[in-house]
Amino acid sequence: MFLALREMSRARVRFGLLICAVGLLVFLILTQQAIQGGLITGFVGALRQQSAPVLVYSVDGERTLQGSVIDPGLEAKIRGVGGVAEAGWVGQSTFTVRVDGGAESDAALIGYEHSGLGDPSRLSSGRRPVGPTEVVGSAADFTVGSRVRIVPSGPAGATSPVFTVVGLVKDAQIQVTPTLFVPWAGYEAAVKAANPDATTVLPSVIAARPTSGVSDTELVRRINAASPDADALTRSQAASDTPGVAQVQQSFQLIFLLYGLVVPLVTGLFFLIITFQKAAALTLLRAIGARSGALVRSLLVQVVLVVGGGIVIGIALFAPLTLIQLGAITIRFDPGAVLFWSVGLLVLGVASALVAARRVLAIDPLEATTGGGGL
Repeated sequence: MFLALREMSRARVRFGLLICAVGLLVFLILTQQAIQGGLITGFVGALRQQSAPVLVYSVDGERTLQGSVIDPGLEAKIRGVGGVAEAGWVGQSTFTVRVDGGAESDAALIGYEHSGLGDPSRLSSGRRPVGPTEVVGSAADFTVGSRVRIVPSGPAGATSPVFTVVGLVKDAQIQVTPTLFVPWAGYEAAVKAANPDATTVLPSVIAARPTSGVSDTELVRRINAASPDADALTRSQAASDTPGVAQVQQSFQLIFLLYGLVVPLVTGLFFLIITFQKAAALTLLRAIGARSGALVRSLLVQVVLVVGGGIVIGIALFAPLTLIQLGAITIRFDPGAVLFWSVGLLVLGVASALVAARRVLAIDPLEATTGGGGL
C-alpha cells in the first residue's frame, strides 16, 4: 500500500491524467446509458406503465398501437378463448391539441374501456379519472389541472372535447409524444372531433386478463393459437417488441461494447508501460527481498485507486445532467446502472492490469547482480 501511494505521489500528473481519462469514459458511458433508457422509455413507456397484462394486436398492425385495428370478428374470437377472465378495448391515436390555450402541439391519447385494462397501473400524483372529460397525463409533459382541447378538423367553430388532467404518471410517453390516458367515451369523442366522418371507432388492441391459474404467457399462447389474425403479447413483450426498440438497443450495445474495450485497454496499456519503465527498480526490490505478492498488490492498489477515482469523477460529471430535460427525453440517475458499470469497469481494469502484474512476477532477482535486462 505504501509503495503504491508513494509512487502515485511522485507521479501526480501522470496518474492524475489517467484518472481524468477514466472519469471522462465513465461519464460518457453513464450518459449514453441514460439516453438509451430515456429514448426507449419515450417510445414505449406508456406500454410499460399501462395495467393490462396481455395486449392483443391484429397481425397487420405489426405490433404498433396506431397500426393495429381489431374488427368485431377478431374481437369475438379473442373473448371466446378459454382462460380470458376479462377483456376490454384499448385505442391509440395522435391528435393536434392546445394545452391551456397555448400553441398547437401533438399529443397521443390512449383510450381504455375498463379500469385495470389499459389505464395507468399506478400514478405519481393526482387521482384517476371519474368521467370521460378527465384524463391522466405523462408527468414530463402535463401538470394536474391542465386543460387539453382537441383541435377539430371540421369547420371553424366546430366543438371539440376539452379534457382536464387530474392525475400524472411518470415515464408514460408513447412514440416520444406527450401522452394522455382517457376513458373510452372521451377517446371516442376525440376521434370523432378529429375525424367528423368517423361513424365507428374500433379499438387498436384488446387488453386481456387471464383467469386464476392461467399465466400471462399461457394466455398469449392460447389466443395466438385461436386465430392467425391475432398477435397476443405480454406487457413486457409489447414494449420490447415494438418496432425500432430492438434496433435502438443493439446500436447502444455496440457503443457500450466499445467502451468496455477502451477502459481495460487504456488502464492495461498505461500500467504495462509504467511497469517497463520501472523494470530496474522492481528488479532491485526483488533482489533485496521484496516478495512478488507485495509488488503485485501494489500494482493492483494503483489500479483500484485509478479506476475508482475515475468512477467518482464520472458520476460527479453525470449527476447534474439528471436535473435537465433533453427535449422529450428524460435523463434519470439509475443507481442500478451506475453500480453495474462501476463494478464492471473496476473488474475490467483489474483484469487488464494483471497482464502487467505477470511481468512483475517474472522478475528474476539474479538479474540485479548479473546485469540482465530485467523485464
